[in-house]
Amino acid sequence: MTKKSELTKDEMKNLIRKVVILFLFVPVFLGVLTLVPAGTFHYWQVYAYEASLVIPLIFFLVYFLRNDPAFLIRRMKTKEKEKTQRLIQIIANLLFFSAFIVCGLDRRFGWSDIPVFVVLLADGISLCGYAMVFFVYKENSFAARVIEVEKNQTVVTTGLYRFVRHPMYAGVIFMWLPIPIALGSFWGLIPISTIPVALVLRILNEEKVLNRDLPGYKEYCQKTKYRLIPFVW
Repeated sequence: MTKKSELTKDEMKNLIRKVVILFLFVPVFLGVLTLVPAGTFHYWQVYAYEASLVIPLIFFLVYFLRNDPAFLIRRMKTKEKEKTQRLIQIIANLLFFSAFIVCGLDRRFGWSDIPVFVVLLADGISLCGYAMVFFVYKENSFAARVIEVEKNQTVVTTGLYRFVRHPMYAGVIFMWLPIPIALGSFWGLIPISTIPVALVLRILNEEKVLNRDLPGYKEYCQKTKYRLIPFVW
């Protein structure tokens, strides 16, 4: 793990600048993606969801800037080396972003009527998924955005990795699947419900890379049998 002290002052400034840009861009982009189709700013579900996204994101970024900036550098990489992963990434992103557009259209035309407590419950579930992902990142500094094996990378078998081989994706499912309900839309579940399929395809391809390039991963697979959901798969 690369500590903060191992980065130069200029490298740290550059990383902080990228993190701030990302922090500002993500919530604004998702908000616009929902509010424009909705045709109104009177859409409290968007602001509640954004709060459940932004507040933990601040904690997340501050923690890793202080304790493991190298992890954030890895997460900044977005270009997949594997052709299969590039295709999966494109499809998953289109499905994910289209869900926000559908939710906005749902708000405009009044297709769904979801009780307030259900909306808030969905926000809470999504927040729990965010917590799962945080603990995975805290445990595994090599949990990069792209599929690759770095020099000196080792197999992580502690924390949530004791139960499934890909706990980050399990957390992502908890983060993403409730989003349409959090935005007050049943129809948004249609595009977002396909995300687990994309994750399964990503996992299958990722494991080929890890089995090929990461020493000890085959043995880890024999010990930890389940990929995503204990006793299921």
